[in-house]
Amino acid sequence: MNQTPLNFGRNPIRDSISRIRFAPNTNNLLISSWDSTLRLYNMDSSKLRVEASIKAAILDCCFENESAAFSAASDGSVLRHDLLSGNHGQIGSHDDLATCVEYSDEKSLLVTAGWDKKIKFWDARSTSSVGCLNNLIEEAESMSVSGFHLMIAVGTSVQTHDLRILRSVQTKESFMDVRIKCLSPIIDSAGFAVGSFDGRVALEYFSQSNSGNRGYAFRCHPRGKEGRQHLVTVNDIIFNPAISGIFVTGDNEGYATAWDARSKKRLFELPRCSNSIVSLSYNHNGSLLAVASSYSYQDANARDEMPQIFMHEMNDLPNGSFSAGR
Repeated sequence: MNQTPLNFGRNPIRDSISRIRFAPNTNNLLISSWDSTLRLYNMDSSKLRVEASIKAAILDCCFENESAAFSAASDGSVLRHDLLSGNHGQIGSHDDLATCVEYSDEKSLLVTAGWDKKIKFWDARSTSSVGCLNNLIEEAESMSVSGFHLMIAVGTSVQTHDLRILRSVQTKESFMDVRIKCLSPIIDSAGFAVGSFDGRVALEYFSQSNSGNRGYAFRCHPRGKEGRQHLVTVNDIIFNPAISGIFVTGDNEGYATAWDARSKKRLFELPRCSNSIVSLSYNHNGSLLAVASSYSYQDANARDEMPQIFMHEMNDLPNGSFSAGR
């Protein structure tokens, strides 16, 4: 695996990275950050294609398609960005920070979450509001869309919604009794994986009709410190779109580790980054893995290193193992 940091020239990312996402069908990488700028970087040409600044910190981003994207900001605003012109316009807002944004291509539906404890739905074609769920008991920590499934991590549980029936909800308690930090859909498996603040990952399936769909949990990021283990937050999880069951976790001490969900084996660990791993993204065919390393606002002290994004070309994977358990 080759590791290459992205070069942003004279205008580097100057504050924490909140999210990176590859485009649906190309090697364009969308980057949101606390420096109030949304960037689009083309990996094939190694060039920054779009740099759009707004008035607030950008806390999340996602693609609508190859030429448009959405962002959620600290002033509550939800924006749509034209990636061809660089222009943007406001779709709506939350009463507090807008923290999560996801897009459903199947429904042409934008879903946002905020610190106002609301989940809002927007028609991306007309930019009009089509619904709101305001029954969250606390703020959503993480949110994801896969097909018609909307999954929302709240506290120690995950709420699942059918986007065809916006008010249909099921709540699944995680294997873990600690707060969930991140959530990611299991590709083609009708389930999800969550990472916790104490370094554990749990895989959950909507249907457990066979032994291959039984959920489990394991501690994936235990770190030794002064002869004792201490807890390290799992900040992000991403599944490889081309190889079923392969996923990567990123933690608050700068480690990115790949796992095989089916064989329950640890595959490899990337070289440690000097900052926390805050976001991960595979490109559309799984040949590239982007790793964002920056201060995460969970650290007790800010670090001097500037935020960086490393690009890994996925080649041969060394083998390892891990044990699963609650």
